[in-house]
Amino acid sequence: MKICIRRGAKQIGGTCIEIESQGKRLVLDIGQPLDSPDAESVEMPRVKGLKASDNSLLGVVLSHPHIDHYGLAFRVPPSSRFLMGAATERILEASAIFTPSGGTFENVTHLENGKTLPLGPFKITPYLMDHSAYDSYAVLVEGDGKRIFYTGDLREHGRKGSLFTRLVAHPPPNVDVLLMEGTTVSRKNSEKGFPTENDLQKEFEHIFRATTGMPLVWCSGQNIDRLVTVFKAARRCRRQFIIDMYTAEILRATGNSKLPQADWEGISVFLPEFQKKRIVRMGKASVANKYRPYRIFPEDLAAASKNSVMLFRPSIQIDVERAGCLDGACLVYSMWDGYLADEKIKLFLRWLQGRGIPMYKCHTSGHASVRSLLRLRTAFAGAVVCPVHTIDPMAFPQLFENVRVLTDGEHFDINRS
Repeated sequence: MKICIRRGAKQIGGTCIEIESQGKRLVLDIGQPLDSPDAESVEMPRVKGLKASDNSLLGVVLSHPHIDHYGLAFRVPPSSRFLMGAATERILEASAIFTPSGGTFENVTHLENGKTLPLGPFKITPYLMDHSAYDSYAVLVEGDGKRIFYTGDLREHGRKGSLFTRLVAHPPPNVDVLLMEGTTVSRKNSEKGFPTENDLQKEFEHIFRATTGMPLVWCSGQNIDRLVTVFKAARRCRRQFIIDMYTAEILRATGNSKLPQADWEGISVFLPEFQKKRIVRMGKASVANKYRPYRIFPEDLAAASKNSVMLFRPSIQIDVERAGCLDGACLVYSMWDGYLADEKIKLFLRWLQGRGIPMYKCHTSGHASVRSLLRLRTAFAGAVVCPVHTIDPMAFPQLFENVRVLTDGEHFDINRS
């Protein structure tokens, strides 16, 4: 069995890994690089079957619904076989209504936690993991008597941290190669671990109570753990949580009735102008009808501002400005700090300053800390570690034993190693 990291050996995002056995091939993720403006401008990985159909490519696994892992999937021939979680498929279909990054697939096999799927010379076993994306999987791939474990993106400090603990306590045996994400290996304090979602909930509560107007929380509408955290904090502070319609659709698409939904007490749904125009343009205006009983309209935002928390992003800036609901407001930034360096975001930050709106940061990583990665490495002690999804692969030999650092396009024959 051979491994080739087609993209991601020395970058975070854009992950694409090719595995070959007996002349057949499997692709693990096909992401859009984070620094690319759109999927169409990215060169497709050099894998037969990704540009034109090829019978030797048996399938493409999408580990989770983050664009840096699925972003190029809709450029692959439509008849190609995809393997992903059922919720991932629904989330990507729902997001296509509101954003240009989602879509639908013709040929899907669903991954289920712990259920092994035969695929030609391969056997694929998915492991549900804790990550900031919902329905995230690590994957065990077996072939030619060898075993590869691909972590995908994972962590242990989220609301599903028990999944990581279970993996570490009971890892699949006799793994030959551990393809391990290293997003945080060069980040400060990563060796000490990261705050948990429960830690963040306390911070949010403190901010909400200290804010006289409406806290605006800027986080991803697909960061389900964070949405739960904000909702719980809002309820404890006796505030309603106002989510946009895109986020309401993503929560519905999870299929999990235990997660906050539009019809829950304490939740209202707002339809920003840009989302309204988008769904009309897509011929999906009927989507708004099912949320009508739970809607809050622009003319009601000002009156609701003192007892609400609103999910926010810069594209809603015009809506809240017109609604006159910013007196005493604050912004809580709950995403990766790196996004703040973007020139467009700097314009928004100047708008905040001009309006006298203070900004607080309340965030934790969607990825495993170095402390967690060390635990993971110990669980797979007999495997060769290959770094992926990292900007600093050379940090791996300093942290872990038995490391094989690959470059993009380099083939690693496990049988000969």
